[in-house]
Parts: sequence; structure tokens; C-alpha cells
Amino acid sequence: MTLKIVVVGAGVVGAACAFHAASAGMDVTVVDRGPVGAGTTSRGEGNVLLSDKEPGPELALARLSRTLWDEAGRELGPASLELEPKGGLVVASTAEGLAALGEFAARQEAAGVRVEPVDRVRDLEPRLAPGLPGGVHYPQDAQVQPVLAAAALLRAAVRHGARFRTGEVVGAVTAGDRGRITGIRTSAGDVLPADAVVNAAGTWGGEVGRRLGAPVEVLPRRGFVLVTEPLPPRVRHKVYSADYVAGVASSDAGLETSCVVEGTRGGTILIGASRERVGFDTTMNPAVVARLAAQACRLFPFLRGVHLMRTYRGFRPYCPDHLPVVGPDPRVPGVVHACGHEGAGIGLAPATGALVTAHLLGHPWRGADPAAHTGLLPDRFLSCGGAPQ
Repeated sequence: MTLKIVVVGAGVVGAACAFHAASAGMDVTVVDRGPVGAGTTSRGEGNVLLSDKEPGPELALARLSRTLWDEAGRELGPASLELEPKGGLVVASTAEGLAALGEFAARQEAAGVRVEPVDRVRDLEPRLAPGLPGGVHYPQDAQVQPVLAAAALLRAAVRHGARFRTGEVVGAVTAGDRGRITGIRTSAGDVLPADAVVNAAGTWGGEVGRRLGAPVEVLPRRGFVLVTEPLPPRVRHKVYSADYVAGVASSDAGLETSCVVEGTRGGTILIGASRERVGFDTTMNPAVVARLAAQACRLFPFLRGVHLMRTYRGFRPYCPDHLPVVGPDPRVPGVVHACGHEGAGIGLAPATGALVTAHLLGHPWRGADPAAHTGLLPDRFLSCGGAPQ
């Protein structure tokens, strides 16, 4: 019997879930309030990173995802994703910072990440500020164009028979003694039958989970990205300061900024990253823009003479333990979560889609084995029973 799957969310994670499930022969329908990639995906930088992840469940998923991005590039064409295996360069500004970065990189190397300590960082990036004591090169880091990547994955899913509908999900339709989900009801009043519903709603994953009877604590962190005028190629890698990793792992509610600079195929330079817990407040904050710009100029002094073309902002969906929620919800049979990736959703999307598909199939798929990723299951929030703790 062919499994009927409804994926809620047409961002890059939802598109990857649809792509893998449809490739596995499932009957897939994708539902979103708006166009493909119009939410959090359109506010991302396209990071495909191993360099910023501590050894553990997220790094394991990231390593698989890096392999699957290459596979997607071969299958769909790298141009359709703007997949660029440019590598990452993490730089320290002090000797103490370099020592801490070296210890962090050694733990990553032990977990299977390729790391290359660099004494002369300007050999890799000649326009970096002088006097930096060193850094670490991560040749596996890469970049995609987020909306193009989501669209390419969803188009491939449609070629495998998937369907895409717009319309907000209102709630679940359940039946049976255990309240197993049998479909979803949309705002248009339609009922879409389903053997399973995948919650890939990104920052809104908590609300979608609640409507499905399976709430998860997914919270928003607002982030800004700066975009310069188009330039000839000047930044070769994805370059960021060593304190970026601490910012990603922090649970502070206040504003945190750490410098990330990278070029794009179109010639613009992207500058990030900021994080702050302000709910779903989209207010422009010039102070954040000024701080990010100043940090970028300290790292790359040539940027002082470059015009800022625009800024954009969005929300990173994070869970309290900074790990995504991927897997079946024990409270409502048929609900499978794929959300809470914070700023790593674009990089982790292919492996998340493969892992969701493996859960649905009940056996490994494309290298994703549910038994190897139990640290991402939603039941880690349910140790006391009931709603997530």
C-alpha cells in the first residue's frame, strides 16, 4: 500500500522531506500558506556548515547532509541550487581565541570532520585584516542559494508525483482508539487524507504541532543579514570569527552578533549574523545593522569603502537544547516533526528529509538510519509526560 504523506511547509526542509518521500514512492502533498521558500528559507544565507557544530547529534546529521547536498547537486544540477563547495575559514582575533578554536577543531576532527589549521590566514583570504593570529580551514563547508535550492527540490518531488497546494493548515483529522492522524483540514475547508503528516513549518513548527495535537517548543530568534553592492570576487571562502560558534550555542535572550562574511555568485557580499529573542517582532533595528557592519569592517577593512545595498531579517526556529526535532511524535501516531533547526535548516535539510523518510519507511534511506539519530527525537522533551517540558 502506498503511504499518503502531507508535508506542512514548503521551505527548504519541507521541500527536502517531499523530495525524499516522493523518491521513495510515497504519495506526497506539500501544503504551505504561501509560495515555496517564502518564509524562513528566504531569510537565510545558504550555509552548509560543519565548522560551527559541536560533536554530537547535530554534527552527525550535518555530515550526512553534506553528502546528500552533493548528491542533490549531481541529480538536479549544481546550478539549480547554486551549490558552491567554497570551504569555510574560521579566524581568531587573539592567541587565547586561537587556542580555544584549535581545541574545538580537534574534537570535530575526531568526529570525522576535515580540519586544516592555518597560521597565515591571509594566504587563503588576502583581504583579511593584518595581525590575525591564525584560524582553521574547513574544506567541506559549502553554500547554496536557499530559495533556488528549495524550489529545485520541490520541482524534483513533483516530478516524482508530489503535489503542492497553498492554504494554511487548520488542524488534524483523527480516528481510531489511539487518535491516529488520518489527514489535515486546511483553511479552505478541504480535508487532505494522510497516513502521516510531517511538521516542517520552520519557525511556526510549534503552532503547527499544537494544531496537530503534538506541540513542540520551537521559538523564534530574530536575525539580520546585510547585503552589499555587487563587486568583483573578493571573498573566497565563507569567513567568520571564532566567537560565532558561541553565539549559535547561546541561550541568552539579548542581542548577540558575530561576524560572518561571504561572497555570492551574483557578486554581492552577505554579512551576518545576529541573534535575539524578541518573539515575532520584525522591527528594523539600525543599531544591529551598524554593529554587524563594524564587525565586518574590522575583519575585512576593504568593506569600509563598499556600499550597503539592503538588509533583510527573519526568524531562526530554535529549541531550548539547540537541536532540531526530527522524528515521530509519540503522543499522536502519524505526526512526524522536522523543525527547530535554528540557523542550520538549509544545511541540514537533505539529511532531515532522508531521516524523516527513513522513519516513515521503517528502515534506513539514503544513508539515514533512525537508530543513529535518536538524540533528535521529540520524546526527549517528554520525559515527564504530556506537553514538552
